[in-house]
Amino acid sequence: MLYLIGLGLNFDGISEYGLAVARRCKQVYLENYTVEFPYSEGELKDKLGLKKLVSLDRESVESEAIVDEAQKQDVALLVYGSPLTATTHISLINEAKRLGVKYKVIYSASIFDAVAETGLQLYKFGKIASMPAWKKNYEPDSFMEIVSENKSIKAHSLILVDIGLDFQTALEQLKVSAKKYNLKLNRFVVCSRLGTKNSKIHYKFIEEYQEFSGIKAPFCFIIPEKLHFLEKDVLEEFT
Repeated sequence: MLYLIGLGLNFDGISEYGLAVARRCKQVYLENYTVEFPYSEGELKDKLGLKKLVSLDRESVESEAIVDEAQKQDVALLVYGSPLTATTHISLINEAKRLGVKYKVIYSASIFDAVAETGLQLYKFGKIASMPAWKKNYEPDSFMEIVSENKSIKAHSLILVDIGLDFQTALEQLKVSAKKYNLKLNRFVVCSRLGTKNSKIHYKFIEEYQEFSGIKAPFCFIIPEKLHFLEKDVLEEFT
């Protein structure tokens, strides 16, 4: 049987049920490519009381070999946040169905829950955007096109930042992309390590963020649109 188990956002985020299942599985894998963990893999392994924890990159998960393995024994894939926030993971379920392999999803908290702590109302968010890391001669900025679409319907934009991007580099990519799409960046939100004891929420202008240091991954940007007065009251606390 294949289990997709959410780890939640903090060190104690996994549910009691998810923990019990992980401990009894013959093989436990950790998906390591969608987010930078706010703790080490070794710390997680010790916390969960596992004898063995195998880290998998994108290629390994997308090969769907773990589904084949789950035909013979109980296999768990641990995912930071909630298991189905990445499209890769739903493909595992589709493959399990195709092969007749039993599966179960064990949910937990994710960034999509946690951003409500900013005071922004979840039903007012538009499409989710992902900011990839730029490389030499390759600077994808289509995430800003999504922001532009959201702004056209007065919806807030959540931008998830790619693994490996430090804060100042991501900030520069945001600035350059906004200029290309002729979008003015007013005050916007930066969320860092939501759900952990080191959780931080900031609401500032980009010039103020350029003086910042110490914002640690995982972090994300939120570009708010027209604010309800209750949203505005909460956001002002983070200035």
